[in-house]
Amino acid sequence: MNIRLFRISMFLFLLAGCATSPLGRKQLILVPQVQIDEMGSQAFQKMKDSQPIDTDPQLRSYIQCIVDPLTARSGGTAAGKNWEVVVFKGDQANAFALPGGKIGVYTGILQVAKTPSQLATVIGHEIGHVIAQHGAERVSQEMGTQLSLAMIRSMSSKSANSDRLMSLLGLGAQIGILLPFSRAQESEADLIGLDLMARAGFDPHASVELWQNMIHAAGGKGPPSWLSTHPASETRIKQLQAHMTEAELKSNHAKGLAPVCHR
Repeated sequence: MNIRLFRISMFLFLLAGCATSPLGRKQLILVPQVQIDEMGSQAFQKMKDSQPIDTDPQLRSYIQCIVDPLTARSGGTAAGKNWEVVVFKGDQANAFALPGGKIGVYTGILQVAKTPSQLATVIGHEIGHVIAQHGAERVSQEMGTQLSLAMIRSMSSKSANSDRLMSLLGLGAQIGILLPFSRAQESEADLIGLDLMARAGFDPHASVELWQNMIHAAGGKGPPSWLSTHPASETRIKQLQAHMTEAELKSNHAKGLAPVCHR
């Protein structure tokens, strides 16, 4: 394949998948949403089959109380979904949302997200990933990267250095393309989640408290930000604080709708 044909092929490939996120960021979406939803539902079922589930009715009621007002304001591609919520037993301080309207919450997150509004920060962030189609975007990015590398390999000579070149190109794609996009997605999900929780009547200041708790729980440890799929917690706090005034106005407007959730 010559370079001109390669460039034309890549241009058409990228043009076909051009999309825009809820915050105006350009995205590459090559996979149909229905396919991504099916992948999310299948992955969620496998998790339910393989991981212990907490059936404590009081705990489930508490988490559902927080989830419902967030999903009610999710809009976009998630509008109208009948979200399934499962509480998994596990020490990890984590929660997730998957395409197809699936939410998983690990009991360990309650050691860090100590208030309803702090937990709403976590869950709102995860719902933000679904709203912004980050799952489809990640799959599409990896498809595009693999296609690019395959095309470059087909054009490269069969010299002794070709394998080394390809390994370096793969590393460059990981650090220069996939990781930065992942950090962009995380920052985007933070802001979408902040908007969701504020419009649902939760305290937006709890978003900063949550990340302060995360810093404390991690003991200040973590990989260099340029090698991390997530922005540094301090960076996330600054971004949230920069949008706090707008979030406060939305939260104050929704005060009468604020859910009362008890553990």
